[in-house]
Amino acid sequence: MFVLFDQATPVPIRAYLEGHTVRTAAQQSWERLKNGDLLTAAEEAGFDILLTTDKNMRYQQNLSGRKIAILVLGRQQWPQLQPHIQRVVEAVNAATPGSYGEVDIPFNFR
Repeated sequence: MFVLFDQATPVPIRAYLEGHTVRTAAQQSWERLKNGDLLTAAEEAGFDILLTTDKNMRYQQNLSGRKIAILVLGRQQWPQLQPHIQRVVEAVNAATPGSYGEVDIPFNFR
């Protein structure tokens, strides 16, 4: 699967997505694109899924008819996300074209 990480998506997730090709918005020179333009650019470039921490995307964008899957992470801080990385991997692996999903990450008190 061809995976795009949005701006705030923790890059260490990449190591856990074995068998997938991962690029960041910055690597694509798309760091200034807003959500609608980013989704369009990603689809045109052949990305299968966008990993983002933008919980408002589904309210700000019309997602119907999109080919790219969108997966929203419940946390953007790696230390909070890392203990739950298997949830993210499973959600990425289960994504289908045009699907929308959220990975709830409980807050860890330390």
